[in-house]
Amino acid sequence: MNSRSLATQILVEVIIHRHSLSDCLENNLTVLKDSRDRALTKILCYGVLRWQIHLEDLLSQLLSKPLKTKDQDIHLLLLIGLYQQLYLRIPDHAAVSETVNVTKNLEKNWAKGLVNAVLRNFQRQQTTLLAKINAKAQIRLSHPLWLFERLKQEWSEQWEQVMQANNQHPPLTLRVNQRIISRNDYLTLLQKNQLTATIVPYTTNGIILENTDITKGEQGVTQLPGFKEGWISVQDGAAQIAATLLDIPTDANVLDACAAPGGKTAHLLEQYEIKTLVAIDNKPNRITKLTETLQRLNLSAIIKCADIKDHTWWDGKLFDRILLDAPCSATGVIRRHPDIKYLRQADDIKKMAIQQQQLLESLWKLLKSGGGLLYVTCSVLAEENHLQIANFLKIHSDAQERKIVADWGHTMPHGRQILPGENNMDGFYYAYLTKE
Repeated sequence: MNSRSLATQILVEVIIHRHSLSDCLENNLTVLKDSRDRALTKILCYGVLRWQIHLEDLLSQLLSKPLKTKDQDIHLLLLIGLYQQLYLRIPDHAAVSETVNVTKNLEKNWAKGLVNAVLRNFQRQQTTLLAKINAKAQIRLSHPLWLFERLKQEWSEQWEQVMQANNQHPPLTLRVNQRIISRNDYLTLLQKNQLTATIVPYTTNGIILENTDITKGEQGVTQLPGFKEGWISVQDGAAQIAATLLDIPTDANVLDACAAPGGKTAHLLEQYEIKTLVAIDNKPNRITKLTETLQRLNLSAIIKCADIKDHTWWDGKLFDRILLDAPCSATGVIRRHPDIKYLRQADDIKKMAIQQQQLLESLWKLLKSGGGLLYVTCSVLAEENHLQIANFLKIHSDAQERKIVADWGHTMPHGRQILPGENNMDGFYYAYLTKE
């Protein structure tokens, strides 16, 4: 097994069988012993999924007829070959020969000539072919048509900037654990280790690690100073804003709904003296990750695996603060999860909005009078964000919005929206509701 063969196998799982890229990488990468091979596999998988629509259009012009359903692995291998030639610094002859060799591993020797011919034909016609597809914005920006049109409609001035950001490699952003070390002291520690980082604006503990082998994936983040001791966590800057906005008073009773994998839960515990924090999620494997996150950071919470909406897990004590990091389309984090562009469908948005509404309704009953609920999504779509809050305020006379006054993001009719790439952050939406 080599990088290109494994990348083909993983892309079959993601694109043909519609599995999560993160899960597929986690389950398969261990078969490669060399860290450089693992890094190349990830680069190929992420790259093909980022530029899939762009690559598919190219391939359709290079194939005289589509491949049969049983040969979709060869189709994906061709996308891998085109991606290497377009985006990686691998010499063309090496990219072609190594890609052709994968046909042996797939036990499809008949495809050797096809793969070789298509990739060499692309070399000869590259300028002409790219001019054709770059004339079409949707193909050039490599977004599914439904999402392309929706972003253009909802973000008439920023749509192209958003889609360009979605196709970028995201930074490695860290949150420094202020209970152990200050951000400035950790920056000094990184400098002593010949590592450079910059502060994430609008955060109290966020830093972005500049280009190193760690950010490229050849070494794990676990190699950073103090990671195993809980000094730092990986968390995007936009996600770090949640803890500050929740503004938790001393000795509060706090609920973190949809808490796994635990980044925001941990940040709340690092930043505040909380009397009781209940962290709940409905999937056992995600609860395991939440537990592991808190253990590494030497933090504790009351962890429950349950359906939030049935309330059987609840002890009857109302909460002073509730954090609802709602399940959503994740259209604000496509740069970190490019498979979203392929896996998410237009009709999913309505389903997500209904689920968000149900969660808001259920959790509102658990909030004290005078308490606050912070509604968060990593979506950039109005239906899941400010329209969701507008609808909730309309039907709940005891709900008031506390306006978020900040320099980051965009003021919406309700709440604030960060768009992907702004200040090198992911796309996040925030709205704060208080109970009369």
